Amino acid sequence: MQHAPGFLKIVEDAKSRVRECTVADVAQMRARGEKFTLVDVREDNEWAAGHLPGAVHLGKGVIERDVETTIPDPGAKIVLYCGGGFRSALAADNLQEMGYKNVISMDGGYKGWIEAGLSIEKP
Repeated sequence: MQHAPGFLKIVEDAKSRVRECTVADVAQMRARGEKFTLVDVREDNEWAAGHLPGAVHLGKGVIERDVETTIPDPGAKIVLYCGGGFRSALAADNLQEMGYKNVISMDGGYKGWIEAGLSIEKP
């Protein structure tokens, strides 16, 4: 997908402030049994087409509104993902602004997960 320059500019700005991990990092954290909340920030139709096992859905349009109800602990480890890692970086930046201290954006996103041959769930 070809992204607009203005969008890429705000993504790069957000990425300068957020922690990122890879698809492999998330797969390894799961294999080790690490405790974290995996959050899909994609649109409803993307979620419905398939998502990572065990993920919760808080689309980018509502995550700031609903995160405190879903994940009330600002110290909780949260891994966000989207289609490729751009929207999740923007959402991670906003959650940090809201006081969440342990937020990570998964670079590569859902596309990277699929390319790695990892399993997905469908509702």
